[in-house]
Amino acid sequence: MWYIYDFARKAWAQGFTNAKTSPEIVEKPSRFRNFPNVIKEYCIGCGACISSCPSPNAIKLVRDEDDETKEGITYPIINKSACIRCGFCAEVCPTEPKTLECGENHLLKPEFNIIPSKRQFIIDDYLCIRCKKCMKQCPVGAIHVEDDGKVVVNPFKCISCGECLDVCPVNGAMKGVFVDNIQDQKELIAQVVTFLEKYINNKEEDLRSLKKDRLLQYNFPLSDIFDKALEIISDEEIALEILTNAINRLKIRIIDWDSETCKKCQMCIPDCPTKAISFDEKNDTIVRNENKCLRCSICYQSCPFSTIKYFISKFSLEEDENGEKIVNVTVKASNLNEEVVMG
Repeated sequence: MWYIYDFARKAWAQGFTNAKTSPEIVEKPSRFRNFPNVIKEYCIGCGACISSCPSPNAIKLVRDEDDETKEGITYPIINKSACIRCGFCAEVCPTEPKTLECGENHLLKPEFNIIPSKRQFIIDDYLCIRCKKCMKQCPVGAIHVEDDGKVVVNPFKCISCGECLDVCPVNGAMKGVFVDNIQDQKELIAQVVTFLEKYINNKEEDLRSLKKDRLLQYNFPLSDIFDKALEIISDEEIALEILTNAINRLKIRIIDWDSETCKKCQMCIPDCPTKAISFDEKNDTIVRNENKCLRCSICYQSCPFSTIKYFISKFSLEEDENGEKIVNVTVKASNLNEEVVMG
């Protein structure tokens, strides 16, 4: 019976008679990102957005059909029912201007580089939880709260000591970004991806003999990549951090095609979304254009003779017993591959 007294209270009666939906429930807060906006003309088809996306099936690459005047372009499309609006795709997109736009909080614009430092620290407002630990830790008071509640770093005061990054409890909310050589960083990342993809593709015999529920594991010294990286970015600290972040985050999809066992049924050709597969009548064989291929696995699903294999490779940078940095490589049949084989 106690709840009857609540009904009799004046405040409750006024609230009941003037009941309406609170704006906070139906209106999107200004700090929330929108769904990514795709400007397909800028896309280079690198697939970085797909690799960085934490939500399955939120992004996929498609390709327009070729015509007589030009080749079709490759670009991402967003599944809004799966997208969580984290902004990772826009953050890793290497094109300039960006192919994917998803708010401005995660973007660092070159004109803001006003301090003589390798790094500039910025706060991703979407990830920031307003704990203010960075404010308390900053030795020069360079971090403050603006009128709209956003926590921001004042680049005029920041001394780039990195203490804010150390105390931030949310991975990715505080970012220390190298700002002097953005284009060189993109070139270095592209070089790493190309090197690692070729490294896996050269293990053709191992891939084709890989049994289900088994892993392929390799390692090689970082020096195989690092020496070439220094030709692009001579600063060892910057080069090492870029390599570390790229290697630890990278996931590469591998399509292996055994032309010797191919039955030339051509079932894969019409299903390829980018027209990367064709039949060479002169040599009587199926041909895959690796530059057009999206590694989407549709050809794998179409092939009735298991000629096409589909694998996922991941990488990590660690130290061996001698303290030397090595790149660990793990390759396994993709989940899709395992499900089909086991079914």
